[in-house]
Amino acid sequence: MNRLLHILVVTIVSVLATSCEKELDFKYHYIEPLTVIEGELTPLGVKVGITLTTPMDEPMNRTRLTDAVVTLEDITSGETTVLTPDDEGFFYDPSPGVAGHDYRLVVERDGCHYEAETTMFPPVSIVGLEFNWIKMPYDHVAVLQGQFIDNSDGNDYYWVKLYRNGEIYQWGEMDDRGAVDGILTYFTMTTRMDTDEEEDDSVLFDGDVMTAVVSQITRPMHDYLEALQNDSNGPAMFSGDRCLGYFIASSPVSDSIVFHPDEIPYYN
Repeated sequence: MNRLLHILVVTIVSVLATSCEKELDFKYHYIEPLTVIEGELTPLGVKVGITLTTPMDEPMNRTRLTDAVVTLEDITSGETTVLTPDDEGFFYDPSPGVAGHDYRLVVERDGCHYEAETTMFPPVSIVGLEFNWIKMPYDHVAVLQGQFIDNSDGNDYYWVKLYRNGEIYQWGEMDDRGAVDGILTYFTMTTRMDTDEEEDDSVLFDGDVMTAVVSQITRPMHDYLEALQNDSNGPAMFSGDRCLGYFIASSPVSDSIVFHPDEIPYYN
């Protein structure tokens, strides 16, 4: 882990040492709103949210659409389930996903057809979480590290989401090329030691609970998330008519750590 921390420090300092600035003048053209489908299958069931994109000059509209026919097909077993909207506007069914099975999500709405296929992954095992203070040119920063066991010997992909007191804090995607003896390490910069100089979206206070949620995902889902990190809509995950969104089938696992700044060790 010390070697990984050293690599992190060198990388961060290198990025800080270089910068560029360019002004870009974008002209946005109006297009008809696109359907956005966000589907997730877990051991707790399947939940699908359907919305529309919002034009750049209008307030964000996250109203979920319920005028659709949504079905989940277990390709492996041959079973098909019709999802029904719940009180929050999600299409839902409590039937758990089965690890190793292939699934197809089909959405029919307003004369359009969308479908996506994916594989259900088993849970990973989280080894643990820990903080370290790392000296940066401007201050000490608390770096959160999480370790979990990689599911196989190669070509695996993961989605790591971090929550602060139950609210999303950060997220990122990764693959297993950096695994050492079957263990993958995820690390991210969180709060500065001088909280007066910190932004609200990253500051941590004594007693805050940080929770890491890890899900194994497919390569297309990894590429989709990577594109989102780069301010792109990402590769199309649905076939049929044009839409945005994703379909994931996984078994999320979580672990939590309480932030106590006076108890965090310093990395030398």
